[in-house]
Amino acid sequence: MLNVQRSLQPLRFEERKRRSAPAVLLFCLAPVLVLLGQPPCQARQQSPETKSPDGHLSRWHDTFTARLEALALLQTLNADLLGHDGATLTLDRWCEAHQMASPPHVVAERLPDIDKPPTALQREELKVTASEPVRYRRVRLRCGEHVFSEAENWYVPGRLTPDMNRLLDTTDVAFGRVVEPLHFWRHVLQAQLLWSPLSPGWDSDNKRIPPGLTIWPAEGADVLRHRAVLVLPDGQPISEVIETYTAAVLAFPEPQPER
Repeated sequence: MLNVQRSLQPLRFEERKRRSAPAVLLFCLAPVLVLLGQPPCQARQQSPETKSPDGHLSRWHDTFTARLEALALLQTLNADLLGHDGATLTLDRWCEAHQMASPPHVVAERLPDIDKPPTALQREELKVTASEPVRYRRVRLRCGEHVFSEAENWYVPGRLTPDMNRLLDTTDVAFGRVVEPLHFWRHVLQAQLLWSPLSPGWDSDNKRIPPGLTIWPAEGADVLRHRAVLVLPDGQPISEVIETYTAAVLAFPEPQPER
């Protein structure tokens, strides 16, 4: 299980430039793609429809290669999220690349308001006092019929503009789109793979399909979680988010080799 934690220390601009998505992607995926017999970033064609009547991803063949492909795709998405500041825009690109909806545009669906005060640790990470207002917002991000993630957001309204606060209070617009003019950057505190297509030790097992494989998940099952702080260019945090991604990110046809 992937579990990456980082301390909340501002990164210099030069350091952030070096954390480019292409480099992260190739680092994460090259070994897996070699095992698949595919060079990194090779174009793939898609087979027909994927989703079974019970909502599971069982249109993917239950083979070692298919599971390696699923793992590579999850790590691709994970690296893309880690390498970019806006999760919503990253999911836009993912939806478009895999032709999952038309138009391939991620929209937020605001969930019923509840009061979930920040913890003492979250206030420390947001650099706010015990009395400074922090608001809570929870949305689902979907592309077409596919719910990609559920995002919990604790944000500091005093660090946003009045128009931004109005949009967050009265509309379903995703937080990242609302605050995009602030040119924030994303500091990831934790990245955790919640489901893996392959069992631990799969890369050293002599069998082609290791024992104890988990079944393909239902489309709504959780597969990946990120916890991050969104920070202004001057280093001041504006929000802490916990984003839980579902197996719907894999709800497209199993990739097939080019012919």
